[in-house]
Amino acid sequence: MTNPKTYVGIDHDEQGGMTHIGKVIRDAWLFDLLPETETCEGWLPARIHVLYEQVYAAWEPYGHLPSKLPTELQARYMKIHETAIARGRANGWDPELGDDD
Repeated sequence: MTNPKTYVGIDHDEQGGMTHIGKVIRDAWLFDLLPETETCEGWLPARIHVLYEQVYAAWEPYGHLPSKLPTELQARYMKIHETAIARGRANGWDPELGDDD
């Protein structure tokens, strides 16, 4: 049984990990802040917040836009996110916003 205050991990997150925390983790993979094997399962919110701040800082030189990433990072970004989108869709994620979104 996991502590309800800890993160379930990107592999067990809602909609196949297509959440805000999932995006932070994928971007941490992109910038080599975490190995792609790290799911953050069991992390406390404070640790995820620190990771968010690191990811935010890593994006700053690129204006937080994938189109401004160097070619190598753009390719890695696309690979990571295409895999995530396919996994998310297989787990019920719908990219269309609903009336409450």
